[in-house]
This record gives sequence, C-alpha cells and structure tokens, in this order.
Amino acid sequence: MLRERFPEFCNSPSPPTEVKMEESVPLEMDNHVLDKEDGCYDNTDATFSDDEEELNNKGKKREFRFHQLKETYIDEPADISPFVDQLDEALKERVLQLQKGSDTETHCEVMQEIVDLILEEDFDSEQMSTLASCLAELFKSHFRGDVLPEEITEESLEESVCKPVCLIFRNLCQMQEDNSGFSVLLDLLAELYQKQPKIGYHLLYYLKASKAAAGKMSLYESFAQATALGDLHTCLMMDMKACQEDDVRLLCYLTPSIYSEFPDETLCSGELLNMIVAVIDSAQLQELMCHVMMGNLVMFRKDSVLNILIQSLDWETFEQYSTWQLFLAHSIPLETIIPILQHLKYKEHPEALSCLLLQLRREKPSEEMVKMVLSRPYHQEDQFTTSILRHWAAKHDDLLGEHIKALLIKNNNMPRKRQSLRSSSSKLAQLTLEQMLEHLDSLRHNLSNTKNNCEFNIKLLHHSGAACPNTLLLQGHNSFSGLKCSGAWETSLYNL
Repeated sequence: MLRERFPEFCNSPSPPTEVKMEESVPLEMDNHVLDKEDGCYDNTDATFSDDEEELNNKGKKREFRFHQLKETYIDEPADISPFVDQLDEALKERVLQLQKGSDTETHCEVMQEIVDLILEEDFDSEQMSTLASCLAELFKSHFRGDVLPEEITEESLEESVCKPVCLIFRNLCQMQEDNSGFSVLLDLLAELYQKQPKIGYHLLYYLKASKAAAGKMSLYESFAQATALGDLHTCLMMDMKACQEDDVRLLCYLTPSIYSEFPDETLCSGELLNMIVAVIDSAQLQELMCHVMMGNLVMFRKDSVLNILIQSLDWETFEQYSTWQLFLAHSIPLETIIPILQHLKYKEHPEALSCLLLQLRREKPSEEMVKMVLSRPYHQEDQFTTSILRHWAAKHDDLLGEHIKALLIKNNNMPRKRQSLRSSSSKLAQLTLEQMLEHLDSLRHNLSNTKNNCEFNIKLLHHSGAACPNTLLLQGHNSFSGLKCSGAWETSLYNL
C-alpha cells in the first residue's frame, strides 16, 4: 500500500547530476498545471541563498572580527525652551540663531560671536551653566557617530575638527594660561562636561588632530583640574572609558599621544591598558605593536611593568595575550618581570606561562632566572620547569650547571628557620632543596631515554646518616648520590 500511495519515496534515488556553475540553467515551467500524483515532487535539488554564497566564497578566507554595534538615533529638534529665556538678549539672540541655522560654517561664525561675548568683562558668570545647557542640547548631534575620518589624511583631520564646539578648543589654544579669558573658557568647558561627558575625549582628539593645537596637549590637564572631578587621572580614565564605549578606532588613534603626554597617569595604570586590550582586534593590536617598535608609543616601564602583568592575570585570554604581545614589543629585560613566576599556577595561568616559556627559551639563563624557575612548586602535570631546563641544558649546559651549583651551595648553607604561617612572604613560592631535587629528578626522567650529550642520571636517596664519597648531604633532607653526567655538570654538581 505504501508503494502505491508514495511511489516517490520508495523508488531508488537517481544518481546526482553534475551542475556547472559557469552555465546558467533556465528553469522552464509547463503552461499547464501538473497533477498532484504526477508532479508534486520535483527531483531537482533546492538551492538556498546561503549555499550560493558559500559556493561563491569558496577558496576565500573568511574573517570573523568584532564590530562595534552602532546606536541608531532619531533626530529630534533641540529643545532649549527651559533655558534660553534665562539668557541676556545678546546671548539669547545668538543661541536662537544656532537653533535655526543648519549650515556648519554659519554655526561656527555664530559660535565665535558667543565666545567673544563671554570673554567680555561685563559677562555675567551666573549665565554660564544655562549657556552650557543650551549648547549641549544644540550640539548633541556632534557627539554622535564616528569622530575619526575613515581615511586619515591632514585634510580629513582638519575637516573633522571644523565643528562649532571646536571653536572653544581653538580659542583656548590661542590664549596664554595667565589670560583672564583662559579661565572663563575653561569654566564653560567644565559646565559643558557636566551636561555632555563626551566633550572630554573630543578635546583630546582636537588637541591631537588639529594643526592649531600642535604642542598644546597640556591644555587637557588644565581642563581636568577645572572640572568638578579636579583630578587629571580620574578625568583621563573616565574620558578614555567613554571613548572606548563609543569609538574603538578613536581609542587606538589617541593611545600613543595619551601615553606619551601623560606618562605618570598611564604607565602605571593597568586600568587603562585593560580598556584598550578589551576591545581591540588583531589588526589594531598589530598597529599598536608597530607604534611601539617605531618608538611612537611606550606602554610599560621597568618600575611598574611587573605589577601590571600581575594585574592582567585576571583578564580574559585574548586580553592577556595582547598584553604580553605589547610587552614583548618593548625592549625591557626579561629579568625585570621574571618574579611573576611566583604568582603563576599551571592550571589557572596558561596564557602567561606559555608566553614566558617562549621568551625564556630565547634567553641565556641567569642565576635569578634559574632560581625563579626552580622555585615553582613541583607538580607532575606541570611541565613548565622541566621543559625550560631541558632546553637550557641542551643550549647552555655550562652556564646552567654553574647556576645550579651556586643555588645548591646557597641553599645548603642557609640556616633553616620555621616560617610563620602568617608571614606574607609565605604566600609566594620559596626555593627549597626538596623542590630543586624534585625538578632535577623530573628532568632526569625526561632525558633518560634520549641521547642528549648533557644526559642526567640523578638518584634521590634519603639521608642515611653516614657520609660517603661523592654524596652531597643536604642537612638531614634528601641527598645527591650517583650523579653521572658529562662536562660542566660533573664539575658543577658532582664536586661541590
């Protein structure tokens, strides 16, 4: 019965036909309507739009990148009625001209007239807050969308700062700080900042992009001190955070200037670095690394880099990798940050460990490096110490042997005191003889089946209480015995 009612499903499928993509096959339909029994099922394979796109893009690399979502705004007419009547007649007339006009050039001319009015000696400063409310409402469209031009050229940058609100910035740049009008314009900007916080990073952009503001980046510090925040660091962090949320391209554009002009506020700030690496993509990361390599950007310095890298251990994986890439682009000696090994756990911090491992393999081992590597608590699953020791043993056997010999002597002669459990230093890994022997024994096992010319044959024996030739007694703990190796290892360890 099934075969009679549903012959299409029971017949053996016909072999697939090859379709050539180069030739377009027109679909012809009969003029008559097909009977349901004869033709309601068509054997032609259906082609969906996704399949066509996949075929067209075959052979092309598909790139998945984070694209910042842009807010959609509905343009509404500016409502300044609650404020405009509180202004004197001269200011009110200019503000209403701004509201009625639509031409940017006209707006700039009117805005310059407003600046001239508030710089007059008889200007009533009590109107400053009301004027700022009017300007914030009239210019709200200027703070929407991208600030940085798509194609960055001198012409496009100058065009991007030709906005009425930038007239205030330009007048500030043309004034001396001891000028009375300078503080008046700063007061206006401070009032505007309360109404429109985005004006902070727009000022930063103007000071970097405009030719008229060349060498005037210090004006931002005066602006920050004039705001209600009254603090450069707090104001800078808030403005960069607002910029990060609105325009990542602008954030990357401002980064070199921010770090170079305000080093005391930025080079010690893990907060700012996290803002950057949390939103950039791989292309923007590479661009920042190029700035570092060319000397245009310095994001770390020796006295603070270790603390920042420790802070980064709690960040997301890509943020950590980006941080390490930016660090490695600098010329900071690895010994500066090697103490971070004491904070790294092999299950919790694989990003930092993998970056450190690749960097350590390029370095000649110093005694401090060997000490920090051996100070890691021994875990059978943690191969970090064993892998780097094996690499050093193959490449720098003489040097590594001397360092291990020195560390063994120091630890053997060190008086043993019971540490208090409340001691803050007990939280960090401490180098002990037991740890050294455990790591060296792990290295011996790793090399036992190889023909490496620096082969180890280390046997760990419990102290029996009797001295014997060629045995290093480790003050009642474990002992080296039967050490068999060649070259520097025999000299350094066997003859202590």
